[in-house]
Amino acid sequence: MSEIYSPEEDSYLLSRVVSDYCKENKIEKVIDIGSGLGIQAQTCIYNGVDPKNITLADINKDAVNYLKSKFPKSQIIQSNLFSNIKDKYDFIIFNPPYLPESKHDKEPDTTGGKKGDELIIRFLKQLRSHLASKGRALLLLSSLTPMVNVNNYFKTYKTKLIAKKKLFFEELYVWELGCRFT
Repeated sequence: MSEIYSPEEDSYLLSRVVSDYCKENKIEKVIDIGSGLGIQAQTCIYNGVDPKNITLADINKDAVNYLKSKFPKSQIIQSNLFSNIKDKYDFIIFNPPYLPESKHDKEPDTTGGKKGDELIIRFLKQLRSHLASKGRALLLLSSLTPMVNVNNYFKTYKTKLIAKKKLFFEELYVWELGCRFT
């Protein structure tokens, strides 16, 4: 059995932001990319989002099986980012693996590629096709993530830093992204 990513400081920071977002906005259709154990979906449900309006997606088959048992009213999809996703959503949540690969850590649940930004770049390239015109995405990043390429993609969205948390060895950031129509 492969390991399912368990919530850590990053997940809890994002969950607090998701909770506030759900309280302040009418949420029609949510997708949680890389759901893991489903903490973000659970936060949405706790804050009044109908489980039938929530899609959970994860590349890990064990996570998908777990999520199907925990969220029987939600749509659960095994997907590599948006590869098996067709719809548009007004709220997209993603806590990506964001660390650079190292000789000590090459796990797909924590590393975002050799430099740490590759998976995030793929997400940002695909996001526009799945974000409703007035929709918003929440993306968690770290000070350990190289930002040069990420910032280039950020220019194609309306972005706003909405939360940050300093940890011993890094700082975590939650970004809100929306479509920028030019």
